[in-house]
Amino acid sequence: MDQADLEQLEATLFLEALCQRHGYDFRNYAQASIRRRVRRLMDKTGAASVSAMIPVLLHDAGFLPLVVETLSVNVSEMFRDPEFFVLLRTEVIPYLKTFPFIKVWHAGCASGEEVYSLAMVLKEEGFYDRTTIFATDLNPMVLEQAKAGVYPLDAVKGFTANYQQSGGKTAFSDYYLARYGSAIMDASLRKNVTFAPHNLATDGVFGEMHLILCRNVLIYFDRSLQNRVLRLFDESLAHGGVMALGSKESLQGSEVAGNYLPMNAKWRIHKKIDGNPSGQVTGVMPGAGNPAVGGEWSHD
Repeated sequence: MDQADLEQLEATLFLEALCQRHGYDFRNYAQASIRRRVRRLMDKTGAASVSAMIPVLLHDAGFLPLVVETLSVNVSEMFRDPEFFVLLRTEVIPYLKTFPFIKVWHAGCASGEEVYSLAMVLKEEGFYDRTTIFATDLNPMVLEQAKAGVYPLDAVKGFTANYQQSGGKTAFSDYYLARYGSAIMDASLRKNVTFAPHNLATDGVFGEMHLILCRNVLIYFDRSLQNRVLRLFDESLAHGGVMALGSKESLQGSEVAGNYLPMNAKWRIHKKIDGNPSGQVTGVMPGAGNPAVGGEWSHD
């Protein structure tokens, strides 16, 4: 067995120990990505090998937070991909307004920047008070940051530019208070948000949702875990509900692809259509002349 094979075996044993001992399942994450993060953990701890970290993982509870922080992906920013939020504002939310109220699941929310972005859009579109948002992540540390809504003040310049490009209707500064080098998000944006732990690899259905957002998370999973998560979303989404994935993520080839029509192909926004016995299009969506957009909108 050469060194690369040995390292892969050690990583497999480490991830198995993490799952069996603590319930965090990274075994079906994309191999190249997870191995890089395991090596990063070695660098942080100064361990001579991956296998040297296994006894610590098993017997030292204080080691777990560093493991979860290093292995999970916590990259986010306010109004990331402004064009996506333009579509959310101009096409998705007007459709969702045809429901009396909606429930939103923001899965893999990391430190919460996109949750607050969504809340701002809903507020500006006059729909926030008819919305309940569930924001989940497997990492309890980033969830605490999301609940607090406190971000580095030096990131605000980029957040502001994204907000303006996304079609923001006021000044971004209206939504935060600057204190001690931090931007503290306005508490009103959390009024209808529940932050909760949820592991997409192991946990179950999260209620009946009208909108599920999970952007740039599936790219870190292997095919079997992607299918598991997409089945989970499908089971959690109401008929006529909307699912938005990352721009490099796709339903194509998945077990649930036949249950959806594209609302916007570029930004991977899909509408659930299963349950329509005729299988026919029953309405025309706003912006139907856009070649990147297709599908039907009526949920009746």
